[in-house]
Amino acid sequence: MKMVFTLAAAAAMIGSIAVAQDFSANLKARQGQFRIMALNVGILGGMAQGKIAYDAEAAQRAADTLVAVSHIDPTPLWVEGSDNMSIDGTRAMPSIWDDHDDFLAKWGGFGEAAAGMQLVAATGQEALGPAMGKLGGACKACHDVHRAPN
Repeated sequence: MKMVFTLAAAAAMIGSIAVAQDFSANLKARQGQFRIMALNVGILGGMAQGKIAYDAEAAQRAADTLVAVSHIDPTPLWVEGSDNMSIDGTRAMPSIWDDHDDFLAKWGGFGEAAAGMQLVAATGQEALGPAMGKLGGACKACHDVHRAPN
């Protein structure tokens, strides 16, 4: 009987270790990624709206950064079990893993919109508005489905 209790206790401990994974590094990395995106979208959006003086070099750097961010492999950032129903501190919904193909397609859509911005960023302020519309649309498409509201 003592052996059965010991085995059961050991199994319970192993099970709780597997469940209590630490996703803090994954979460911090993806939140950092989104902060970089937001900063650079803000630069481009500010220029498009005339709130920031248009600077072709700064616009190009911001667009280049968005493209670079879009090339980051999402796999280590989006580990299953790191959704808002499983851990605190995230708005990532379980749908990211339930419909992972859709999530990846939407991430690809952001990459395409960023690449479109990259092509026009240094060509003048008037080109930023339409490219910002596509960029914002790509962000919204993912957020509407895969990010919980505040």
